[in-house]
Amino acid sequence: MMKPIKLGTRSSKLAMWQAIEVKKMLEKAGLEVEIVKIETKGDKILNKPLSKIGSKGLFTEELEEKLLSGEIDVVQHSAKDLQATLPEGLELLALTKREKVNDVIVSFDENFKLRNAKNHIVATSSTRRVAMLKHYFPGVLTADMRGNLQTRFKKLEEGTADAMVLAYAGVHRMGYDKNIVEILDIEQFTPAVGQGSIALECAINLDSEIKTTIRKACNDNATETCILAERAFLRTLQGGCSIPVFGLATLDENSIINLTGGIISLNGATQIKQTLSGKNPYLLGETLGRAILKSGGSEILEEIKLKL
Repeated sequence: MMKPIKLGTRSSKLAMWQAIEVKKMLEKAGLEVEIVKIETKGDKILNKPLSKIGSKGLFTEELEEKLLSGEIDVVQHSAKDLQATLPEGLELLALTKREKVNDVIVSFDENFKLRNAKNHIVATSSTRRVAMLKHYFPGVLTADMRGNLQTRFKKLEEGTADAMVLAYAGVHRMGYDKNIVEILDIEQFTPAVGQGSIALECAINLDSEIKTTIRKACNDNATETCILAERAFLRTLQGGCSIPVFGLATLDENSIINLTGGIISLNGATQIKQTLSGKNPYLLGETLGRAILKSGGSEILEEIKLKL
């Protein structure tokens, strides 16, 4: 008899929601699943901006260590938290069907709109979102806000900020839809690579039969194709949590991948953005990454690294 699959996850309510969804998929495929909660560096250090505590593995490192040691079999992450290059011995096993990818504005003021928000405080922990707010809405004031979704909503209700920018997927999964006052256009607020999907990661040496079963149960092929292109782009730019890189791929009816990606300076003054199309996700992502670097992205990256 096969042992229960040990599924690692962060312990926040959102992470647990995702883990339970994955557990349901795996149980439907006939697997027995045990959820293992693990605290990560990004969960422990809440008094500093993400950009100040390192750019790689903030929400994945401890999970990956337990994968490599064999203490757990597979971990689930928000795909946007998964670094572009995985540690040796680990692989990306599956990507679930993507939720709506947009960033959203949430507020307890139902009339709040960014276009009318001059001198209002909008909170976010993302350097990408801060830079985009400064680029498109320079009159808006930004503030860093860390913690799980429930903690951040409590801070918002207490008046720490007038509004927050978050991913639609997390807001929706936690039932805060009533607080969404604006869904941001992906043409302006192009999301983080992988946003909206759950990624499953495992050790390369995990039993092949188990890997096949998990992948068949959880992987969405169209989502996977798009996110592989986005991740190849991110890998080429060597982007991490502290680097305001963005990328979104879509797949048309002819299986052509359309990938939009770019980088924006921390102060929002300079944004470099391009769209390319192709069929090979790895080649497409790398080609777009090199084009962005050649078009001034390298200079923005160097400037950011000097400031962080």
